[in-house]
Amino acid sequence: MIVDLSAPVESGMPVYPGDPEVEIAPALTVAAEGVNILGLHLGSQSGTHVDAPYHIDDALPTLDDLPLERFLGPAAVLDARGLPPRAPITPAMLGAVAGRLGPGTILLVATGWDEHWGTPGYLAHPYLEAETARRIVEAGVRTVGVDAASVDPSDPEPASAPGLPAHRVLCGAHAVIAENLRNLGPLLDAQAAGRPIEVFLLPLRLRAADGSPVRAVARIG
Repeated sequence: MIVDLSAPVESGMPVYPGDPEVEIAPALTVAAEGVNILGLHLGSQSGTHVDAPYHIDDALPTLDDLPLERFLGPAAVLDARGLPPRAPITPAMLGAVAGRLGPGTILLVATGWDEHWGTPGYLAHPYLEAETARRIVEAGVRTVGVDAASVDPSDPEPASAPGLPAHRVLCGAHAVIAENLRNLGPLLDAQAAGRPIEVFLLPLRLRAADGSPVRAVARIG
């Protein structure tokens, strides 16, 4: 079974504050030019996307520096649903998937916040504590995805932890971060049933990029 984990890309869709707005409109049409071609204006991190480490530091690897293995593989899904707005995802919560983590595994964090997509409350999502990110890295994981706008707080950035601390831990380990995923519920059900899950987060082949939109999908065995 294939599960689509991606948000649709369309004009006026939600973007992270300050990012380019998304505009999609016909550039050529069958009626005028004999073919249909869309013109796209969007940011490298519009919609469901991956961050390369370069996103937060010029000295870190860009998207095309990373091996393709970072973008696909077996997945473990952490159930972090039910948390209140702006709640931290603590290291203790990793205990539920600790035995599934290791090199080559993609960790997906299900907060359920994709239900708020398109609303002001979407930016009030739970987030990874920096120590949680460190534990993930120590387990050998180098790809982390979340069904929220960021692995760090978005609204507001706490004075006690400024500067994207979870990003800095993960990107500092040359990890890939996937954000704005959706529909992780079926993956949690599959994991509980003992079914294997593979995830594919393949980006566009952009040169020297900080990230890219992706068509994120999962295959449940």
